[in-house]
This record gives sequence, structure tokens and C-alpha cells, in this order.
Amino acid sequence: MRVFALLALAPVFASAQSSDTTRKDTTRTLETVTVSAIRARSDAPVAAKTLDAAEISRRSFGQDVPVMLQGMPSLTSFAETGNYWGYSYIRLRGIDQSRINLTLDGIPLNDPEDQVLYFADFPDLSNSLGSVQVQRGVGTSAPGSASYGGSINFQTTPLTSDALNGRNVEAQVQAGSFGTMRASLEYASGLKSNGLAAYGRASAIRSTGYRRHSGVDSRSGFGSVAYIGKRDIVKLIAIAGLFADTMAYVGATRAELATDDRANLLRADETDRFGEQLVALSHTRDLGNGASIANTLYRTSAKGNYDVCIASCDQPVGTNWNFHLDFAWLGATSVANFNVGANRVTTGANLSGYARDHSAFDRSSGMLNLYVNTGRKRDASAFVKVERDMGRGTLFLDVQGRRAQFYYQPDINAGITRSSINWSFLNPKAGATLRVSPTLTTYASYGINGREPARSDMFAGFDNIDTTNASFVGALSRVRPERVHDAEFGIRKRAANWSLDANYFHMEFRNEILPVGQLSYIGTPLRTNVPSSWRRGVELDGSAHLDRVHAGATVTLMRANIAEFTDDNTTTSYVDVPPLLTPEFTAAHWTTVELTRTLSAGVTGRFVGSSHLNNTGDDALTLPAQYTADVAAHWMAGGRGVSLYVNNVANSRRFAGGHVSGGEARYYVLPPLNAQLLVRLSY
Repeated sequence: MRVFALLALAPVFASAQSSDTTRKDTTRTLETVTVSAIRARSDAPVAAKTLDAAEISRRSFGQDVPVMLQGMPSLTSFAETGNYWGYSYIRLRGIDQSRINLTLDGIPLNDPEDQVLYFADFPDLSNSLGSVQVQRGVGTSAPGSASYGGSINFQTTPLTSDALNGRNVEAQVQAGSFGTMRASLEYASGLKSNGLAAYGRASAIRSTGYRRHSGVDSRSGFGSVAYIGKRDIVKLIAIAGLFADTMAYVGATRAELATDDRANLLRADETDRFGEQLVALSHTRDLGNGASIANTLYRTSAKGNYDVCIASCDQPVGTNWNFHLDFAWLGATSVANFNVGANRVTTGANLSGYARDHSAFDRSSGMLNLYVNTGRKRDASAFVKVERDMGRGTLFLDVQGRRAQFYYQPDINAGITRSSINWSFLNPKAGATLRVSPTLTTYASYGINGREPARSDMFAGFDNIDTTNASFVGALSRVRPERVHDAEFGIRKRAANWSLDANYFHMEFRNEILPVGQLSYIGTPLRTNVPSSWRRGVELDGSAHLDRVHAGATVTLMRANIAEFTDDNTTTSYVDVPPLLTPEFTAAHWTTVELTRTLSAGVTGRFVGSSHLNNTGDDALTLPAQYTADVAAHWMAGGRGVSLYVNNVANSRRFAGGHVSGGEARYYVLPPLNAQLLVRLSY
């Protein structure tokens, strides 16, 4: 009788499981509507690579996101501290971070004034990421500043993910070289029967840094809570970071490093203290028949200060100015997806308003207030994406319109009047994908993106404009908007045990806003327009899986050229020279071996070819080629895990970045041989 009863109930159990599975699949799709709207689909004619949660976990020991992403195609990064924490930066195809579009759950992250995100303000962010997609080139439209060298969009850990539903609490404890200590605690409720789900993480990181007095002390928190219904999701996320460090934004010369390979020219009393917060409330609605709409309100704010030695910096007591920044950024994003016959249509819009106060104080005069000025920016954009299936082919069209306005309110005693400027852009992209066979796909695309200059570009590196420098800086329109024309051609091969992506790109720039290799008096890169420049190259990304061995490699071969560059300091012009920090060859490889069901080990390596540190083509001012290799071992059993990361195993004494100062090359050093031990406990 028990057997017959079980057989009779089997359809009921199957129906319940099927219903539960369907609900999970539906809610997962709804939870990622905004992210999916700006990401490139797997068959889109876009050069892109996505890291899932498992790969992020394998890579991450709490290091800043730019360092965690090392090894992605055409991506280079470094940290000023010669460590894995502190101020760190990304370049894609040699293009700096201020010209890379960054979003989190579809929320723009690039500061509207600086057009950059300081990842140091969100410590341990990778610990709460569900996936990351890195697009190269103009890619697909997204809120915020236009993708110029590429875009990176982050998805926070979905509340409906199996990884969260399988555990309630996870603790991580880490210790390692350079006085590193990290601890984090996570809680996940899983999806409850009443439709509620919650997740939270708190982290603390401390490290002395490799370079002298370049330590960091940071705290961060992330939380999300949602009501998940049959057709609706209401979700709230909040991120907060507190960060303090001693400054290390100036590199060291070879002579200084020969005496002390940990040399840091900046003083120990030049410190930095910042806090940044982001909160967002979203509502997503399933409209049926594959259609959905999502609306998000967000607020980002930050406040902090940093010291810069202005005079007598080589003396025990110098003159420090303390610079304060305080901003608030409010915005709304809306996206909608529709399926109309053979067409998939995605539309989106973003509106935002931003205001930031800049002030400076003279510490040697009892914190005398020197000035207070304010920058305001408004941004409005909208896009439409259409994909149409036509037999084995798919046509892709993406058009974005964007308008931005900047207002500058000078200090009350500046002696100059309020000024403003506005820009309008139309950014079209089109492409096609052809499925040659079930395992072979080809694509081609062409796109145009325009981007306005950052505040520091318009201000020639100054933080304050008054009668003493207004004529030198000139009008806000002095630096012209830049525009890129980007053509991409690619092949994707997917076999049972291996895959290969090959991509050729040709990027033509007009009025490119190019870094000149020097820093301003407050440590920001100086940039200028160059009328004509280009970048061309081939990118290869392959992987193979053989039994218990998994391996992969990426290679980029690139040539880049500036038709004519004029040095503003010397008025000397240089013709047909390479742009700075744009290596002709970069490569990465990785191999992981599953030794047992619970133990795995792997090795990764990265090679970055030599590049110039300014745009003059001077071979005496170059960043030498460098190769670094890391090994890692992971033991996981049940809810327990131990990971050992041994980085730069060959103890290579090389440089990861640099700049030019006073005609000399200055370098940011790579960390020497070091190790991090991470313990995970889940309940």
C-alpha cells in the first residue's frame, strides 16, 4: 500500500517541484532584468567576456576589483601601493579607467565630474558579486558616461541564487604578507515561503602596503532585501565603504628604487579618508509573453578629505593642504524588454542630477579655509536596442541619445562668474551575427560613441579656478568632446571540450582626450585633445577542459598611433607616435587541476609588453615588459574551505605602471613574492 500511495503522490510531488523550479527560474530572470538590458547576449556582435560567481570566488582573496580582473582579454591594472588594496586602476586596450563605463546592477558608477570610480571606496566588493561582464570597444549602450575603451558591468549576488539558498552564514578570515588581515561575515536567508529574501555582508581589511607608509584600513558593508512575488520583485540594495590610507600616487625613479625598492616619495602625513554610500530601490514587473519592465531609484554620496604637500615637502615638517570633497548624486533608471515576433526590443532611460563641493584648507595656518566651489551636472540618456532573427542570422541595432550639462559655481572670492556648458551625443551601433553551424558563429559590428571631457580636463588639472589661473585655463569648451568609430569582427567556436573567441578591432578616434603622462599638483592625470589617433588589434581567448584539467589563455596583439601630439609644456610636436601605456602585446594563461574531489591547485600568469610613459615616443621613458605568475591551492569540504594564494612566485622585481615627472620616469612597483591564506566557514 505504501508503494501505491507513493506512486499516486508522485505526480503531486513532481508538480510541486516543477512549480518551485519554474518560480525560481522566473524570479531569477526578473531579478536580472536591468543587468540583462545593458549586457551583451552570448550571440551579440560584441567582444565581451563574463565571469560567473564560481570564477570570481576562485580568483578573489578580497583584493580590489581591478586587480581581481587581471588576466581578462586586453585588460591591465595596477595598485599604487605595490599591493592589492588602495587606489587601483584599470585600462582596456590601453584606454584609461575614466573612459570605461562602469555599472552595478544597471546603476551608473562613474563619478559625473571625474568620470571614474575609485574602487578603494568599496572595499571587498568582489565578495558580493554574482557576475561581471567586461565588454571591449563601444559595446552596448548603458546608463552613465559613454563606453569608450569598453564597459564593465557588475551584478551583485542575486537573492535567488542557489549559492545563497544553500547556506545561511559564511565567515571568511584571511592573513598574509604586508601585514594583511581581512575578515568578512555574510548572512543569507534564502527565499522564504512568504516571498521575502535577504542578504548581508560586513568586511574589514587592513594592510601596511608594500611601499613605505602606504597602508590601508577599510570597512565595508553590503545588504539587499526583496519581496519576490509571482510577477513582481521589489528590491532594496545598500553599499557603504569607509577607507583610510597614506598616499602613494607618485611613483619612484629607478635611482630611488635602487636605494629602497619600497620607496614612496610622499610624506607619511599625507593621508586620505573617504566614505561612499550607494542605495537603490527597484521594482520589476513581469508583463507576460516574455515582456518585463524595471524601474530603479538610486542615490550615491561620498564625503572625505586628503592631504597634499604643497611646499617644503622634503623637510620633516612641510606645508600640507587638506582637500575636501562632498557630493550627492540622485538618479532614476528604467528599462523594458519586449518580444515582438522575431524581434527582441529593449529600451531604457536614465536621468540624474549631481552636485559636489570642493574645498581646501591650509593645515599650516590652523586649517585656514582657502576656497569652496561647487560643480553640478545633469545627465539624461535613452536607448533602444533591437535584435531580429533572420534564419541563421541575427541583426542588431542599438541607438543611444544623451545630453549632459555642467555648471561651475566658483568660490565667493574667486573674482570670476558662474559658467556652464552642455553636450549632446547620438551614439549608434549596428551589427550582425551568423550561425555558420551549431558550434561556429561569426559576427561584425560598427559603432560610434561620443564622450565629454571630465572636470579636471576642462580645469587643466586645477581644483579651483579664480583670477590667478582663469586666463591660463580658458573657457570650459577649451577641451573638445572626443568621438570613437569602432569596427569589430569576430569568430566564436564552441566544441565539447574547448572554445575559442577571436576578435579583430579597428578604433578611429577624433579629438581623443589623451593622458599626457604627467600628474597635476593634486595627483590626477593631466589630459589633452589629440586631433587624430587609432588603435587596431587582434584578441584571442581560448579554454579547454580535459578530465580534471582546465586551462585557458588570452592574447592581444595591438598597434596604436597618434597622428600628431603637441607637448603643451615645450610646444614641441611629435608625429606618428604611440599613445602612453598601450603595450603592443599582452597575454595571460591559467591552468587548474582537480587533484581530488575536495582539493584543486592552479597557476596563472600574465605578460604585459613594454609601453611608453608619455606620448613623445621617447624610448628612455618606457615601462619595461613584465611577466608575473601566481599559484593557488583550494581545499573545500562541505561548508569548510582553505585557500592559499602565493603571488609572484618568481619574485619578479618589475613595474605595473608609471608616469613622467621632471623628465624622469617614475614607476609603481609590483609586489614581490607574497602569500595570502584564506579560511572559509559556512553554516
